[in-house]
Amino acid sequence: MDQPILTVSQLTRQIKELLESSFPRLWVEGEISNFKRHTSGHIYFTLKDENAQISCALWKFRAGRLLFQPQNGMQVIVEGDLQVYERGGNYQLIVQQMHPAGVGSLQMAFEQLKKKLLAEGLFDEAHKKPLPLFPERVGVITSPTGAAIRDIISVLKRRFPGIEIILYPVRVQGEGAAEEIAQAIADFNRYGKVDVLIVGRGGGSLEDLWAFNEEVVARAIFKSHIPIISAVGHEVDFSIADFVADRRAPTPSAAAELVVPNKSEIKGQLLYFAEKFVTLLNKRITNARTALENIRTSYGFRQPQDKVYQYLQQVDDLQRKIQMILTHQLQLKESRLETLKKQIQSMNPDAILERGYSICFKDGVVVKDVAQIHLSDQVQVKLFKGGFSAQVQQIGDKHE
Repeated sequence: MDQPILTVSQLTRQIKELLESSFPRLWVEGEISNFKRHTSGHIYFTLKDENAQISCALWKFRAGRLLFQPQNGMQVIVEGDLQVYERGGNYQLIVQQMHPAGVGSLQMAFEQLKKKLLAEGLFDEAHKKPLPLFPERVGVITSPTGAAIRDIISVLKRRFPGIEIILYPVRVQGEGAAEEIAQAIADFNRYGKVDVLIVGRGGGSLEDLWAFNEEVVARAIFKSHIPIISAVGHEVDFSIADFVADRRAPTPSAAAELVVPNKSEIKGQLLYFAEKFVTLLNKRITNARTALENIRTSYGFRQPQDKVYQYLQQVDDLQRKIQMILTHQLQLKESRLETLKKQIQSMNPDAILERGYSICFKDGVVVKDVAQIHLSDQVQVKLFKGGFSAQVQQIGDKHE
């Protein structure tokens, strides 16, 4: 054979060199399927459309830079290099970067994190802490050079002069900004000597405000024991920090207005209440004086002795009435007692004996019938005065 014989490895290597040199870095759009995140941190998936598919790999160090979470069924645009995997004898796309198709990666990351934290309850009203009415010390977490801190200081000093402001300077955009903000919140909580925190910055693009959409900031806000006002961007801007914070202010200036009341307004209210209190007090005093004058000019106050005599007379009248009632009741009781006495006397056996009757006993038992005795029986006879014993010598008919 004139044509050289190649090993599988040689053929595959030639295909690899030809294929990889023929296709420079390219962009491909398709739908993710067979998505797998290896324990090593590398991501493997298939990119497909209705007619074809290609294997893809995204190495760990690039996967960690993604702002959103890829998943099966998601339409994406990827940039990558075509590569032949010699051991498997197949070609694949080594992905350098990935973006959601039709929507920005930042916006998708925002929506994904918002959905996740909402499901965990970090936005629930039950977790919102009330703001103090009159804070003495306010902590501010923002850039030391931005317009936000100047606006906050200006409003606080105007509304409540003398309030203490503690600035914790941080970066508010760029790499590492979110970690600085989260660390500042944790440090203020350890410090524990501020009544409320303002966390925020001035307006900007979604990229500029992204540090306040990071999960690390959201969880730091949620863990804070100090009430937090989120003041990120302009009125139309919303961040993840806004949803987690205890209160959301549309601007840093508005946050400062939420933190402290207007001293002049409070002074006006105090003056109003003071005047109202004086008016009410004067009215109470006038009413008390009127009542006192009525007492002073009353008959009882002017003629106390007559009043006492009237009460004494009433006491005498009551005493007479009581005496009459008691006398009448006593007479009734005496009459009833006399009647009972006569009834008792009439039932006395001695009264019957006094009239000439006697009582015959045999062996201590009253004899009521001649059938109770026999001839020669000894009986005792009780008279009104004294008594005697006798022997039965004759028994007459019981009807005699």
